[in-house]
Amino acid sequence: MANAKPRLALVTGILCISIFPILVKLKLTPGLISAFYRMAIAIALLLPYVLITKKFKLPKTNILLLAVLCGILFASDVGVWNIAIQESSATQASLLTNLSPLWVGIISYVFLKSKPATNFWIGTSIALFGMAMFVGFKFFLELNFDRAFLLAVLSGILYSIYLLISKKVLSQMDVLSFMTISLLSSAVYLAIVCIIVKEPFSGFTNMGWLVLFIQAVVCQLMAWLSISFAIQHMRATRVSLSLLGQAVLTSLLAWLFLDEKIKLNMIIGGLILLLGIRITFYAKTFLIKNRFNKAKEGSSLATQKTV
Repeated sequence: MANAKPRLALVTGILCISIFPILVKLKLTPGLISAFYRMAIAIALLLPYVLITKKFKLPKTNILLLAVLCGILFASDVGVWNIAIQESSATQASLLTNLSPLWVGIISYVFLKSKPATNFWIGTSIALFGMAMFVGFKFFLELNFDRAFLLAVLSGILYSIYLLISKKVLSQMDVLSFMTISLLSSAVYLAIVCIIVKEPFSGFTNMGWLVLFIQAVVCQLMAWLSISFAIQHMRATRVSLSLLGQAVLTSLLAWLFLDEKIKLNMIIGGLILLLGIRITFYAKTFLIKNRFNKAKEGSSLATQKTV
């Protein structure tokens, strides 16, 4: 039961962020300003709550600076991903951004003491194969290595660094305080960027403002309060791979609301992708290695008895 709450929070977060690419695809506001209002509206709602209820706790200086860095990384990720979606297909942008589990695994393996488990690499390989089948192998032959491509790849790298740093920060502070600091730094950072590039802060339709509000409440507050709680109690590698499930849910929502077709390869690929994610949650080392260790232990006991 101890693992039930983080897993439920993770599923809730994935459900909430799955609608985000569809909202961005509507192109009712520019990419960067959309990212700004997502953070600004969210912090405008969260800040009064944590101050009135006195649930905000200022961390030590080094953790505070890391939380601010998380906000800047996350804001950069959302900003460049929004542009990538609007300048290319949502499928291409989502696929390249969702390579973040691979970057998380590589960064963890090279720079961190806590190495990804064998199950992570097996699950990642299966999940990425499922993702490739999900979008169609022909898709890779038609990739455009343009600015949108580079921005989508950059988004995935920023996303992975954010997950790893936030894991460290959340081990030393509560979720609400972290979200408050992160969102505030995100909003200030994006406001400065939008002013520099002369993005319009107004003049949107009523539907445009409604979409911005939904992004802030559902895709930011609800989603990332849930995901941050999951990150606090689960491995960053496992969380990053689980977030691949967003692509499957996004496609289902696109089928329901945007009349986009679901093909057989998407169904098969989605099932393989989910299988890969499930493998990373397997408690013991997967299959061959586990059996080898048992056989080795049995051989050792037999030798001891003979002696």
